[in-house]
This record gives sequence, structure tokens and C-alpha cells, in this order.
Amino acid sequence: MRLLFLAVLRPHTGNAVTAQRVRAHLEAAGHVCVLKDAFDFESPSEIANLILAENCEAALALHLYRGGRLLQGHRIPFGIIFGGTDVNEDANQEEKNTVMGRVLEEARFAVAFTESMKEMAQAQWPHAKGKIYVQSQGIATTPNAAFNWNTFLQRSEINQSADNLHIFLLICGLRQVKDPLYLVDAFSEWHQEEPSVYLVIAGPEVDPVFTREVKAKVRRAAGVRLIGEMPQEDLHAVVKNCFAVVNSSVSEGMSAAILEAMDLEVPVLARNIPGNAAVVKHEVTGLLFSNPQEFVHLAKRLLSDPALEKEIVVNGREYVRMYHSWQVERDTYQQLIRKLEGSTED
Repeated sequence: MRLLFLAVLRPHTGNAVTAQRVRAHLEAAGHVCVLKDAFDFESPSEIANLILAENCEAALALHLYRGGRLLQGHRIPFGIIFGGTDVNEDANQEEKNTVMGRVLEEARFAVAFTESMKEMAQAQWPHAKGKIYVQSQGIATTPNAAFNWNTFLQRSEINQSADNLHIFLLICGLRQVKDPLYLVDAFSEWHQEEPSVYLVIAGPEVDPVFTREVKAKVRRAAGVRLIGEMPQEDLHAVVKNCFAVVNSSVSEGMSAAILEAMDLEVPVLARNIPGNAAVVKHEVTGLLFSNPQEFVHLAKRLLSDPALEKEIVVNGREYVRMYHSWQVERDTYQQLIRKLEGSTED
């Protein structure tokens, strides 16, 4: 089939990475996938023209609101993949909620990354009960073998001999829902008593106004560094070299950064929110914190307890192998896409 795939394709963001992966799965099954950025289109009429021009027989959208609303009423079958903020944030706004409910009525299937996301969606839109499937994100990491860690440290202005250095890496686009400043004060205080620890925030400048606020704050914070977005392979190499990966988001669908860290055998410290707690089991596959002070407490514990670190790393990797298999994800999407074949319901 020729499929139109609408997603938010801001480079190096979770949704963009997921979209590229799903497209690869579908193309491996012989479909042609026309991947477009939902933000490039204002109205369904522009999509109607695109469907005609590209001769698309079916469609897929990642994000029920941003992508899904553009697919309504074109008389081609489509499926939806929930992004996270659609169910966690947009569903709380009445107008968006209504639009998303109508999109789900028309969709042939919807995919949620977690059981809890599926339950939230079913609570919001009970009519969709029979068509929501759970498929966690499939993870495959590809660290750049030629990546130079020392050059990276110099560029980040981290002047330490690499032996006793402990880098905590927060990977996120600079927008409020990711709350990159949540730990900055507490971390900075800790750095002043323990100069070998650094917090590095890595990711694209998504919200320009908020980015200015982040830059201003980080500039004044000892032991905290901000680096821009980087290619996926380089980022994976940074993850592999750092001491731990951190997530301090207010809400998450399913953080690929957390899962990639587990796959690369790096411990994870994550804020205790439903999306994170769905993948991080406290003291088993990672550590969960509820406030900045608890983060520092757990980070210190991890530094002083190699046995705990080893256990978390082993369990985390096992968890990703077991529940986030790239191959299983491929099989699921190749199966689901068949629901879009033919003009009548299966």
C-alpha cells in the first residue's frame, strides 16, 4: 500500500525517532510510506490534496491531536499511534478532547505504548475500547564507535580527569513539560560539595521563550551544562560514557531515552510519574525520585553502592530485551497495518 504517515518530525525528538522506526517497519513489509510533518499542514483540505497528489490508499498518524485531526473525513482508512501528550495533556482541554474522540471513532486502530496509557484513553473515549492495542516502543541503540569522549568533555567545558568524573545526562527537548530546570538548584548545590559530579542537559531548543529561561538559569548554575541536539549515534555514545541518565519530566508517554540507557547498560534515575513508573521499577530497573532532594540522595547512594548499580543495569537491560523488542514491534505494526487494507471493516 501507499501510506501517508503524519507525525511531528522535529529532529531528534522522541516522536520523530518513533516515526522513523515505524516507517522502517512498514517499508520492510513492502509498503510505501510517505512521512510528513504534521506541523507543515494547517487544515484537512491540504491533506486531501496531498493524498491525491501522492496517491495514498491509507494513512497513519503519530499523536491523536496533532496528526489525527488532519486525517478526518478523507474516506481513506487510517490508524493512530498515541504520542503521550495527547492523552496526558491535550485530553484535559475540552475542545481538543472532542476532536480526538471524533478522530478515534473514524480510526481503524490505535496504539498505546503502555497499559496505563490505554486505560487513560479508554476512560476518556469509551467508544474506542475495542480498537486500542498496547505495543511498547522497540529499542535498538547504535552508539558511534568513533565518538571522542574527551573532545566532548572539553566542548562541554568539563575540565576533569575522566577517572573520577560522574556525568548525569538529562536528555530532553527544551520545553516546559520536560521540566529540565527541576533538578538544577539541588544539583548545583551538590556539585559545590562534590566537584566531580556534573549534570549535562542535551536536546533541541523546542520552545524559544522557554529555551532563553533555561540558558539563563544554567549559565548561573555551577556544575550544570547545556549542550544542543546531536545525531542519535553520537547521543548514544554519550549515554554509554556517562554515569547515569536522568528524566525529570512532568509527564511522559514512554521515554525512549530511558529505555535506550537501559539497553546501553547505564543506570536510570527518573521522576516518579506514571509514564516513567511504567518502565522503571524502583531499585530494580532504575531509581525513582519525587523531589530534587530525593534525587540527590539516590544519586549519592548510586555512586557509593556499586552492587546496586550493577543490579539495576543488569535488570534494566534484561527488561528492555524482554519487553521492548524491536522485532516484536515490527511484527505488531506489520499486522496492524493490514486492518487498513480494503474499504470495509475487518
